[in-house]
Amino acid sequence: MSDLSSMLEKPILVFGGAALDAKARAIEPLVHGSSVPGQIRVSVGGVARNIAECLARLEVPTILFTAVGDDSLGEYILERTAHSGVDISPSLRVPAARTSAYLAMFEPEGPIAWAMDDMGILAHLTPEVVSLQRHLIEGARAVVLDNNLPLETMERIIQIAREAKVPICADPTSRYLASRFVPFLPYFNFIAPNQQEAGVLCDCEIQSEDDALKAAQQLVRRGVRMALITMGDMGVIYATTNESGHIRAPAVDILDPTGASDAMTATVVYALIHEFPVDEAVRLAVTAAMLTLTSQDTVRNDLSLELLYDSLVV
Repeated sequence: MSDLSSMLEKPILVFGGAALDAKARAIEPLVHGSSVPGQIRVSVGGVARNIAECLARLEVPTILFTAVGDDSLGEYILERTAHSGVDISPSLRVPAARTSAYLAMFEPEGPIAWAMDDMGILAHLTPEVVSLQRHLIEGARAVVLDNNLPLETMERIIQIAREAKVPICADPTSRYLASRFVPFLPYFNFIAPNQQEAGVLCDCEIQSEDDALKAAQQLVRRGVRMALITMGDMGVIYATTNESGHIRAPAVDILDPTGASDAMTATVVYALIHEFPVDEAVRLAVTAAMLTLTSQDTVRNDLSLELLYDSLVV
C-alpha cells in the first residue's frame, strides 16, 4: 500500500457546531417591527456539521466532534448526520442544555438580510474534553475548525495537532468571530474566509478583486499555506506560497445560499488531502458551491466527485 493510500484511510476530524437551521425568505419587502408573508424551511446545519457531511458524501472517512442537547432535537441532528456517513461517536450529549440553532432572514429576491446563531452549548467542548480524545487528533489525516469553539479549546486542538504534525484547516465562520483566528494564522494549512471575514483578518477594506488578492497574499505571508477568499458573484481569489489566481463565479439561480461556503471548504480539504493541483482544487470547490446554491438542501444529497467533475467550472 502506498504512503498516500495509507494516509487517506485516516479520518478528517471536524470540530464545531451542529445546529437546527431555520431559514425564512420574505415574499414581500421586509418591514421593521412587523411580520410579512414568506416561506420558512427548517433543516440540520452548523458550519462544522455541514463540512463533515460534505466530506462524508465525497467518501472521505470523517469524524464530527460537536455538542448537542440531550433531547429529541439534538438526537435528530446527530441521527441525520450519522445517516450521511459521518462518525458522530465522540460528540457530546449535554443534559439540560440548548441544542444549537441558526436563524436567517432573506429579502424576497436578494441576499441575507440578517442572521442569528445560538452556539452557547459549544462551551461544553472544553480543553479538558478535547485532551481526553487527543488520540483522535493524533490519528487524523487533517483537522478542520469552525470558529464557534471556545478560544482555549481551539488553542488546545492546535497545540495537539501541531505536536502530531496534523494539518489544520479553518473556517472563520462569521465576520463577528473572524478576529479570533488572527493569532493562529501561522498554524493553518488552509483558511477560507469570505470577503468580510478576510477584511477582519487582514485589517483592510476589500472592495475589488485586486484587494482580495492582496489580502490572500497577506494571509500567506503570515503563515497560511493556502488562502481562499470568496467574493460572492465576483468569484473566488486564492493564493499559496507558489501561485495565486481568480476563478469567476458562474451565474446561477440561487435557491438557498446557506451551506455553499461549507461545501467549498470541504471540497478544498478533499482536494488537498488527495494532492490535487491547487487550480483544480479551487475549481472543484467553486463547482461545489455553485451546485449547493442551486439546491434547496443545505448539503446536497447527491454530492459526489463525479457530480463535481460533470459540472466543473472552467
